Amino acid sequence: MTQDGLLRLRMERAFPVAPGVVFQALTDPVELAKWWGPDGFSIPRGESDLRPGGAYRIEMQPPEGGSFFLTGEFLEVEPPALLSYTFRWEDPDPEDRETIVVLELHGDGTGSTRLVFVQLGFATEGRLALHDEGWTQGFDKLEGLLRARGPDAP
Repeated sequence: MTQDGLLRLRMERAFPVAPGVVFQALTDPVELAKWWGPDGFSIPRGESDLRPGGAYRIEMQPPEGGSFFLTGEFLEVEPPALLSYTFRWEDPDPEDRETIVVLELHGDGTGSTRLVFVQLGFATEGRLALHDEGWTQGFDKLEGLLRARGPDAP
């Protein structure tokens, strides 16, 4: 828990491509579908109005069972350095509430990017841990995808 009383998840990752390539992978629904979510999940559909105040909706399909949906609103969109949005589940678990996601992208001058990820406002430690696992697995897939493209990826 932080000083402001909010449960917060924070991660840093390094990617071997420029910030613009990472930003596109974080925001383009076609690119997002290639890496988003925990292992075994697929993204049959994603919609995005990428602008402050614009909405997004992502359909997530687990390995077993029916799809569920994630939705929210973009708060800040500053390519290729900053993206923030609300994050809420449709038909949420009783322990869920809307959280805020902030992604900062920092180029290192050599064509690589350091991503600083924060998600804040969790209702319980259990929900934070669930998101920690999901984001870790998703970012692992994103790293593999970007490594395969190489440093000169468009």
